[in-house]
Amino acid sequence: MDQGTIIDLAQEALKTIIYVSAPMLAISIIIGLAVSIFQATTQIQEQTLSFVPKILAVLASIIVFGPWMLRILVEFTNRLFGNMHIYMK
Repeated sequence: MDQGTIIDLAQEALKTIIYVSAPMLAISIIIGLAVSIFQATTQIQEQTLSFVPKILAVLASIIVFGPWMLRILVEFTNRLFGNMHIYMK
């Protein structure tokens, strides 16, 4: 396996990781920003107030986006194993 193939494979793996994790990260950032604005306006500085909504939002996003994420990961794995003969050269 040459260096170009390894770089292409690593690049595709990183793109897949970013693509799959993007919905959870985006929802977590939006919820965190909303909670921070709420804390700033009400001057409530409770630490659990910032973590609990984010955890619940991420769990909800896993439930909603879970089948899509699984499909993307299975397609990547199928491509990886389907092209194994190319990688073994």
